[in-house]
Amino acid sequence: MTEIKDNSVQNYLDTLASKNATPGGGSAAALMGAQAAALVSMVCNLTIGKPKYAEVETEMQALFEKSENLREEFTDMIKADVDVFNRLMATYGLPKETDDEKEARSAKIQIVLKDATNVPLACAKACAEVIELSRVAAEKGSVAVISDAGVAVMSGYAALKSAALNVYINAASLKDKEFATQKLAELETVLNSAESACNEIYEIVKTRL
Repeated sequence: MTEIKDNSVQNYLDTLASKNATPGGGSAAALMGAQAAALVSMVCNLTIGKPKYAEVETEMQALFEKSENLREEFTDMIKADVDVFNRLMATYGLPKETDDEKEARSAKIQIVLKDATNVPLACAKACAEVIELSRVAAEKGSVAVISDAGVAVMSGYAALKSAALNVYINAASLKDKEFATQKLAELETVLNSAESACNEIYEIVKTRL
């Protein structure tokens, strides 16, 4: 089967809009994160090599490398979300006629639910990273593409809040409350730091328009 990342945008959107359970919101969140990273890379590419921005050349080259690495991570997360959701649906479909079957099914569901919590949490953490990368792009990138740095931060923020919803819904079904509490605490830390950062970066962009 062709991977989502190798499909056209139209095919991806058609599948997203279909009755298929995957791809869904988790994959969409990862795609938004990938777009944020790509926009940071774009700002870098259109800043590097310009005499006017020679003093930030080295920093923008380093930023480009980081944003491209993140873009690759996000692209992998698109498929990771599909895979873990499909695994979860498969466990829900396990037989539950006998007490032993019910116990085995429940145990397997809980195992996959932990993975289904970790996947969007990893996406949320990557979103926080791309938001901070967009700060550098906003502060030091070419003014010719400064609005793209703004779109990068807002895409990263949308991706973050979207990924968070998937953490919440899966953590709520976990019986291991200690694990769930830990993961939710990690998420809240990411959300709290990103909230103010996004507003700051957005204002930086506006001042350079």
